[in-house]
Amino acid sequence: MLNKNFLTSAALAVVMSGFGMAAQAQEDCPRGTLDARYCDRNGDLLADAPTDAADFVNPDTLIFAYTPVEDPAVYKAVWSDFLTYMEEVTGKKVIFFPVQSNAAQIEAMRSGRLHIAGFNTGSNPLAVNCAGFNPFTIMASLDGNFGYEMEILTYPGSGIEKVEDIKGGTLAFTSPTSNSGFKAPSAILKGDFDMLPDRDFEPVYSGKHDNSILGVANHDYPAASIANSVLSRMISRGVIKAEDVKSIYKSQTFPTTGFGIAHNLDPELAANIRKTFFTFDWKGTSLQAEFEKSNEGQFLEMTYQEFWDVIRKIDAANDVSYACQ
Repeated sequence: MLNKNFLTSAALAVVMSGFGMAAQAQEDCPRGTLDARYCDRNGDLLADAPTDAADFVNPDTLIFAYTPVEDPAVYKAVWSDFLTYMEEVTGKKVIFFPVQSNAAQIEAMRSGRLHIAGFNTGSNPLAVNCAGFNPFTIMASLDGNFGYEMEILTYPGSGIEKVEDIKGGTLAFTSPTSNSGFKAPSAILKGDFDMLPDRDFEPVYSGKHDNSILGVANHDYPAASIANSVLSRMISRGVIKAEDVKSIYKSQTFPTTGFGIAHNLDPELAANIRKTFFTFDWKGTSLQAEFEKSNEGQFLEMTYQEFWDVIRKIDAANDVSYACQ
């Protein structure tokens, strides 16, 4: 017959061993703010590639999605020349996936249905932490300048001449995951103007930057926070006239859409996708025709850790959590 104290000691040893294994596993897989399914052993704030080659993903068809800031049908044509080139470089079929929301885009990558994407500025941290997104490039001008500013727009004759005049009225945001459409203006209004939604103004959500801009131009919204890169392209396409709106606030410059891949793609495939971005010849393409309207003409290599530092600070000021739903 076994001694009762022996059983107790043995059980305790098993429990302590379990704690030790868990601690060892945590040490082997540091993750910072990343979701529990990812590791960040090199400290770059991004999900590491799998350590087991059997976990690499190498599909016959690649799915690409661009941030849903404007009409997805327009951007399917805009990206057509680039995606054709990606097919040549990778030897894969590439399909444009017209996402309707930031949340849907993040969920598509988290579930393995999206391989390459451009996530908007504000969605990048959530995509990195919850979906294993690895961004590595942004669009820039030919002389290397990049980024955009958040602007608060109104329309001539609205009675709004300065930010404080929004008090008691309505301000249109795009979505809670958008930097210029929600996060940055929320932090700036709170920190610089002591203005809070619901207390000082009524917040409404348009869903997309073009909806907000059109809403102001058509007098549906008295004011809206938007990305001025989107505004520039809409004016260039003749969607609205410059005189239809006026700006009452302009922020510092923020990084624009971050492009990258799912963390678990086959290394050779991942390298070829990167090659596509950095060897693509913009001249005479559908991509150039659209993005030269906002003075962009190349893909610039970047790191999430450096370029998105200001965005993570804005998130911290807004008490934003990267916890996955």
